[in-house]
Amino acid sequence: MTYSRPETTTRDYYNDQSADRFYYSVWGGEDIHIGIYRYPSESIFAASRRTVETMCAFLPRLNASTRVLDIGAGYGGSARYLAMQFQCEVTCLNLSDVQNQKNRQQTEEAGLDSLIEVVDGSFENIPFSPNSFEVVWSQDAILHSDDRKKVLEEVHRVLKPGGVFIFTDPMQSDECPKEALAPVLARIHLESLGSPGVYRQIAAQLGWIELKFEDLSSQLPIHYRRVLEEITGRETEIVRQCTPEYIERMKTGLGHWIKNGEKGYLKWGIFLFQKPDVFQDSFVGSRPVQ
Repeated sequence: MTYSRPETTTRDYYNDQSADRFYYSVWGGEDIHIGIYRYPSESIFAASRRTVETMCAFLPRLNASTRVLDIGAGYGGSARYLAMQFQCEVTCLNLSDVQNQKNRQQTEEAGLDSLIEVVDGSFENIPFSPNSFEVVWSQDAILHSDDRKKVLEEVHRVLKPGGVFIFTDPMQSDECPKEALAPVLARIHLESLGSPGVYRQIAAQLGWIELKFEDLSSQLPIHYRRVLEEITGRETEIVRQCTPEYIERMKTGLGHWIKNGEKGYLKWGIFLFQKPDVFQDSFVGSRPVQ
């Protein structure tokens, strides 16, 4: 399979042994997305799981006939949660074969391999037929693409009419000064970030209906501060799993994300869009988990 340069950069980043061990250890082996914290010292695992629960609360009632596509699925924690809670079929599409191998192993150990399929591939070229899924799901993954319009076009193609796309993504604010982004982008080898305005513009071009945007930007610096605290508190243990150079770069990079998040230059939240259909009322979100 041939990948673009940004896709190859992302794939190599997450396949790197230090990166894999870091994310798997610090996040608890299920998730690698931003959490929703009840209090600043809450565990990363619990807060990350609350993000999944909150997103589920915004969705229609899922059931065994629902087909879900998780793009940029990481270790598959969200897919396993969806399959366990709703008995729905979930397809995980993800670039990193290291993460995909762990996803398959954990899914089999959980007895969910009949409901979850793990596919190596890119969300810029989704390998499925048009109108295949009722729900497309993504958490903090689209930022790795340098062609976000292409990603959303692919989501549009594989969504059934009336289906929904729910996602989170670290973004820049629409007013963010360009010079503030450079050290933020450097941490995970990015060239740019999306913004709420950019995603809304693309969605409008596709004819989507915006059902919800839950602005949770205040959670971003809390989350990255918790990650930094976890590194500091467990540094001796973590350095044995990752290279010291990787940890030092990570600590520096996290500091930039915290600082710019606290300044309001970074945004994060839950977007819910619907691909139009005559049955518009079939998707009604409920209140988020508290």
